[in-house]
Amino acid sequence: MPTVTRTAPRDPEATAATAAADPSEATAAPGPHPATGSDGTRRPGNAAAHRPPDRPRPAGTRRTGRPDPAQDPAPPAAPARAAAPAGTYGDFERCVRAVQSKDARFDGWFFTAVLTTRIYCRPSCPVVPPKPVNMSFYPSAAACQQAGFRACKRCRPDSSPGSPEWNQRADLVARAMRLIGDGVVDREGVPGLATRLGYSTRQVERQLLAELGAGPLALARAQRAQTARLLIETTALPMAQIAFGAGFSSIRTFNDTVREVFALAPGELRARAAKRSGGRTAAAGAGAGTKGSVGVGGAAGAGAKGSVGVGGAAGASATAGVGGTAGTDAFAPAPATISLRLPFRAPLNPDNLFGHLVATAVPGVEEWRDGAYRRTLRLPYGHGIVALTPHPDHIGCRLTLTDPRDLTLAISRCRRLLDLDADPVAVDGQLADDPLLAPLVAKAPGRRVPRTVDEAEFAVRAVLGQQVSTAAARTHAARLVTAHGEPIDDPEGGLTHLFPAPEALADLDPESLALPRSRRTTLLTLVRHLADGTLQLGVENDWERARAQLTALPGFGPWTTEVIAMRALGDPDAFLPSDLGIRRAAQALGLPHTPAALTARAAAWRPWRAYAVQYLWATEDHAINHLPQ
Repeated sequence: MPTVTRTAPRDPEATAATAAADPSEATAAPGPHPATGSDGTRRPGNAAAHRPPDRPRPAGTRRTGRPDPAQDPAPPAAPARAAAPAGTYGDFERCVRAVQSKDARFDGWFFTAVLTTRIYCRPSCPVVPPKPVNMSFYPSAAACQQAGFRACKRCRPDSSPGSPEWNQRADLVARAMRLIGDGVVDREGVPGLATRLGYSTRQVERQLLAELGAGPLALARAQRAQTARLLIETTALPMAQIAFGAGFSSIRTFNDTVREVFALAPGELRARAAKRSGGRTAAAGAGAGTKGSVGVGGAAGAGAKGSVGVGGAAGASATAGVGGTAGTDAFAPAPATISLRLPFRAPLNPDNLFGHLVATAVPGVEEWRDGAYRRTLRLPYGHGIVALTPHPDHIGCRLTLTDPRDLTLAISRCRRLLDLDADPVAVDGQLADDPLLAPLVAKAPGRRVPRTVDEAEFAVRAVLGQQVSTAAARTHAARLVTAHGEPIDDPEGGLTHLFPAPEALADLDPESLALPRSRRTTLLTLVRHLADGTLQLGVENDWERARAQLTALPGFGPWTTEVIAMRALGDPDAFLPSDLGIRRAAQALGLPHTPAALTARAAAWRPWRAYAVQYLWATEDHAINHLPQ
C-alpha cells in the first residue's frame, strides 16, 4: 500500500484505530490538528487515557469468549516491539492481528488509524493493511476524529455494530454512552446529560475522556455527523432540514463538520451515493459557500445504497431510501420514510427474538405483517412507525418519522429492542462451558434477549402479565391502549395507537380495570411513580438501584423485578429462577430446578444469565420460540 513520508506527528500522544485506508486516498497529505472542532468542541492534546486492556470488571462478572486473533494461526504475527506506542488502545499485537486477518468480529470494539494517510477504519477494512508501524488504535470514532483522522470511504467504519461494552455495564461511562446514543446531548446539552446521570459536568467529561479519548461534546458531534450522512444519502430532505434534523445548530457548522469528518461536502456525499446506486438519486443542488456545501435553499436527492452508521453505539447502513416531502421552511418537520440495514455481530438467531415480540404483541401497537415486526414509537419530537425484517446478514429497518430529528433515537431504540450490539462469541463461549447448556448453544447459537423500545411501557405490561397467560396479558394491554392510547394513522397496516404514557394512566379509575384488587393497586402505584419521576427506568439508571426501587413497590416480587431488569433495563445478568418455564427446562436438562439451587448453579453463567434464560426457554414448544410465518 502506498505510503507518504511523514514528519513527527503534531500530536505524539494521539493514537488511532487499526484500519486500512481507501487506496484512492492513500497518498493524501496528513491533515492539520486544529485545537477545536468545527462545532467549537475542544480537542485534547492527549488521547492516551484509554481503557487499559485488563481493566477490572464489575464485581461478580467476567467476560470470556471475546474473539482472540492471537489464537488464530492464519494471521501473520506482527513485528515485535519494545513497547506499544503511547496511548495505544488495548493490546497492540492483538489489534494488529485483527487488522491483518480482517476479523469482522472486532468491528465496533476498536478503530484503526493509519498515521501516514490520516484515515481511520474498522478492523475488517477490505484494503491491504498498512504496516504495523503505521497503525494506532482508538476506542471510538470520536477519538479518531479528535486526533485529526477522517473516516475511510471504503469500509465506512461508522457502520460497525456498536460496542457491546455499553450493554454489559451499568457504571457512569456505560450509562453516559447509552444516553449519548439516544441523542440526549443534542436535546439537553452536557449539563442535561450530567443531571440525568447524577454527576457533575466536570466528572462526566473527565470519565469519558479517560476511557474513550473524547468528551461528551465530541462523541455527540461524531454521532451528529453520521446521522447527517444517513439523511443525506437516504432521504430527499433539503440539506437545511437535514442539518437541523441531525442536531446541528447552524448550516455552517453542518457543512464544516461533514466536510471535516468525511472529506466530502454534503452535496458531494449525495452525488457519490447517487453514483453508487446507479443514478437513482436526483442531483443535489448547492447553496452559497464552497463547492458542494449547501445553504438553506439546497435541493434534495433521493435514495442511496451503501454503508452508513449512526455513532459508535448505534450502527446502521443505508440500503434504500424513500425521501420525505421536502419543505421550504428549514425548521419545519417533514415526514420521511427511511430504509436502513442494521448490522450485528454474527451469529444471530432470530427465532426467539421475533417470536417473543410477536407472540406478546399488543394489538394496535405491534403486529407481524409481510415478514416484518412492526410497531409504533413514542419519540421526543413526534412519533414513528418501524418495520424490522430479519435477514441473514442484517436486520432490515424501515422507519417512518413525523420529525427527522428523532432518527438517532429511533435507531438506538431499535438496536436495543433486538439486542443487536451483543457479543454472541463471548456469551455463547461462556455458556457452552456448562456441559448441560452446551448442546442448546450448539443447536441454535446467537440467541439474543428481546428487549423494549419504551421502559415504562414494558413495566406496565409486566404487571398486567403477572400470573396470567400471554393471551390474557395481551387482552388487558389492548384495553388500556384503546381507552388511553394516542391514535395515529398507519396507511400501510393495522397499527392504530401509541401505548399510553404513564401520565395518561396516572389517574385511572381502579374500577375500570378488569384485574384483581391487589393487581390494580400494583399497577396504579407503578404508573404514579413513573409519572411523577419517583421511579425511572431509562438507560441512565443504575440497575441495582432500579431493582431496589421496584422491589419497594407493592406487588413486585422477584419475577416481575427481574423480567423488567432483563428486558427494560437491559441487564445481561438478570435471571428468573422462579419462572415456571425455566424450572421445567432445568428439570428436563438435569439442572437443579428449585430457585435457590438453580441460582447457585447459574453463578457460573454470569454475567450472561439473561441469555441462559433464552436458551432454557427455547427447550419448550411455545410460540415465543418460533419465527412467525
